[in-house]
Amino acid sequence: MNNIEIDRQSGCCFGVAKAITRAEEELKKGGTLYCLGDIVHNSIEVERLEKLGMVTINHEQLKQLKNVRVLLRAHGEPPGTYEIARQNNIELIDASCPVVLSLQKKIREKYEQGVDRGIQIVIYGKKGHAEVNGLMGQTRNSAIIIESKEEIDKLDFSRDISLFSQTTKSLDSFYEIGEIIRSRMQEGASFFFNDSICRQVSNRVPNIREFAQKHDLIIFIAGEKSSNGKVLFNECKSRNPNSFLIHSPEEVDPAWFKKDISIGICGATSTPQWQMKAVADIITKRMPHAQPKRAAF
Repeated sequence: MNNIEIDRQSGCCFGVAKAITRAEEELKKGGTLYCLGDIVHNSIEVERLEKLGMVTINHEQLKQLKNVRVLLRAHGEPPGTYEIARQNNIELIDASCPVVLSLQKKIREKYEQGVDRGIQIVIYGKKGHAEVNGLMGQTRNSAIIIESKEEIDKLDFSRDISLFSQTTKSLDSFYEIGEIIRSRMQEGASFFFNDSICRQVSNRVPNIREFAQKHDLIIFIAGEKSSNGKVLFNECKSRNPNSFLIHSPEEVDPAWFKKDISIGICGATSTPQWQMKAVADIITKRMPHAQPKRAAF
């Protein structure tokens, strides 16, 4: 008999869950609710909310709207977004993650303190990512983005550097980059290392490693756009080569399964629990001998 377990620690992080709940509450009030960008990097969840009446827009479309309600997702927004809303009489439903808002404030303060001294604000993150765009906005888009340690050479080590990170990046990689920069700083220049990694995300790495090792087969479900999903799936794959990444429950392939194996189901911080449950249900229907662990749900 095959056993199925859903990882209890997988699923939407606090910030994403808060944004989705806020959207559902606003949609119950009736009328049109706009959301600036995908509320979560999970197309299935976006489609579910759009069926309830939410309309996803981009920043160019925002400029054309007036006298409407617009939800800001967990990733946070730059100051320019709030100014557009003020000018166009837009009611903002701000569901920005508290961790991201705190980071924005720290970056803005460091920028204002050091702008006259030529301090370099450096952000370790993905170029074009919604959260990074919001962080850049706190520095009038003057911050330097580095996506890997190979891009460190673009920094001027004779000037002060203040390093921050996108909240969902790898903690180990962030600290490695910090140590490399510190070792290359020149005399007279200061280095400020600001640990801005969200522990609710980073703490999932050791858990996902342990979860992947305890099962014969792993099914990891995440949206195509989820950066966090890619990181966590790679952790699964490194611990259990028999790991498969899917973007929707329907992608489950019966050919993956053999009799009498243990199946683990997990996901990204943008993967709702109901999607992992749907994967378990599909496996159970297609494999009569599969048995979910009741305590896991």
